[in-house]
Amino acid sequence: MDLQLNGRIAAVAAASKGLGKAVARELLQEGAHVAICSRDEARIEAAAEDLRKATGGEVLPIVADLTTLEGCRHFIQTTVMHYGGRLDILVTNAGGPPSGPVERFDDNAWQAAIELNLLSTVRMVTAALPHLKESHQGRVIAIASISAKQPLNNLALSNATRAGVIGYIKSLANELGHTGVTFNAVLPGWTRTARVDDLLENLARTRGVTSAEVEAGITAAIPAGRMARPDEFAAVVAFLASGRASYLNGVALQIDGGLSQNLL
Repeated sequence: MDLQLNGRIAAVAAASKGLGKAVARELLQEGAHVAICSRDEARIEAAAEDLRKATGGEVLPIVADLTTLEGCRHFIQTTVMHYGGRLDILVTNAGGPPSGPVERFDDNAWQAAIELNLLSTVRMVTAALPHLKESHQGRVIAIASISAKQPLNNLALSNATRAGVIGYIKSLANELGHTGVTFNAVLPGWTRTARVDDLLENLARTRGVTSAEVEAGITAAIPAGRMARPDEFAAVVAFLASGRASYLNGVALQIDGGLSQNLL
């Protein structure tokens, strides 16, 4: 299947590792030119070099702090300027907020989580929209979490802010679907990344068990019987970014091996 991504310009946020990096790699393999960002210069430069070696594609590393309005604007504006005023695909993403019991978090923690996960999405989309509207294949894909539909213990900050991202994406789809730009969210379940490894360790300490025991309990509840690989998640994002997904709009798509049992 031709995904019609060859030569498209994509901006993938928080792509120095994990799901963001996997998405960048998938888009590069399909022929897109990809800008990636992180607040850590050494990390994003290393990630760009890894991606170039793995795919032979064109990668633009950008240092940007997505918890700030200036950082979000800088990421989008630098991408657009580098690629001659063009932007076709925006994949919003950010690291997860801290895990822990809900009563542990004070007002500062909540504000930081909102800045990190919800406002970063709003700010990047706002900066990107004028350019996406000019594209014949404008796409916004927001990486959220399955916790937005099925809240997970010890992840109150993520549960709440990721749900806000879905509400925002559906609002965009409803109000701006006529522009030709599509707006969708992807909800990864348990996917083998460094972030998930950290969560397993934190849960293990909380419960007084090993991380292997925590993982066994989690995978027992997944119909697929295992956690996802990052490349499996990235393949779905690439399809949503493609020309073949032109009539998918306002979707909050679970990529969780069947874990979530909700009907809506």
